[in-house]
Amino acid sequence: MLLTAFSSQADPLSRVLARDWHDDVINFVRSDLPRLLAVLVLALILQRIVAFFVNRMRRLADRQVGNSQRASQLQTLATIIRATCYSVIGFIVLLHALAVFNINLTPLLASAGVVSVGIGLGAQSIFKDMLNGIFILVEDQYNVGEVVRVAALTGTVEDLTLRLTRLRDGDGTLHIIPNSQIATVSNLSRDYAVASLPVSVDASADPDRVMDILRGLATELRNDAAFKDVIIADPDILGVDRINGREVIYPVNLRVRPNQRDSVLRELRRRIIKTFEREGIPLGNATSLLLMPHTDPTAPPAQPSLTT
Repeated sequence: MLLTAFSSQADPLSRVLARDWHDDVINFVRSDLPRLLAVLVLALILQRIVAFFVNRMRRLADRQVGNSQRASQLQTLATIIRATCYSVIGFIVLLHALAVFNINLTPLLASAGVVSVGIGLGAQSIFKDMLNGIFILVEDQYNVGEVVRVAALTGTVEDLTLRLTRLRDGDGTLHIIPNSQIATVSNLSRDYAVASLPVSVDASADPDRVMDILRGLATELRNDAAFKDVIIADPDILGVDRINGREVIYPVNLRVRPNQRDSVLRELRRRIIKTFEREGIPLGNATSLLLMPHTDPTAPPAQPSLTT
């Protein structure tokens, strides 16, 4: 009988709960769900607009064939705009979603203010990263696609944000560097580079003849159709730079476009080796040789001389 009485009391309660739950679902579908869908659709539209402009800037950067610096600037700006806009859109969507579910934002914002103080004290490096990233962009220290030397690392900038820089070195390793760790920037992709080749020649060769041959080879390379747009100035033959024993160093300097030194130096070395071989000019050797008289290992030992 007690179980029957309890069941009779529970039935009205379950009906009330079911009716309230049903009313809440109906109200959510009628009022809150359209607001949430409208926020999501608006966020999707904004995301598409941002993606459109970012892709347009990247295509414009790809068409900057003769101006690599401008192309790098456009790629960097497109990356920053994309990351910043997506973060802002996500934050706005989160605030509206909380409001749709009737979550009071005032305590959250007050708590966020208190938490932010603690985070600011414990994570000062993040603000240093972002501040340094702003200066990198404003001062145009480097851009995406340029070869730089930062934090004792050298490589190509693959990505640049306000907080960090992604650097890919020559062997394919990806380095992620916080911007606060970047104190000195060496940009290897600005204006021009100098391809310097110290040529080692034996001291027996006539210096004037060696310099004439080197000047002719460098000028020939400068006028070559494959390198005329890479080498941007006449070669500079400095003469005898130093002497190490029988080795004489003749430096050859060529001003080339950024990131083009290796190809120019490889071709210049090839031509120097072939020409020196043909002209009979010996290459230098810094090793000193000590000549010892040859003795017959089968000869009996020399007898000591007798003195009176």
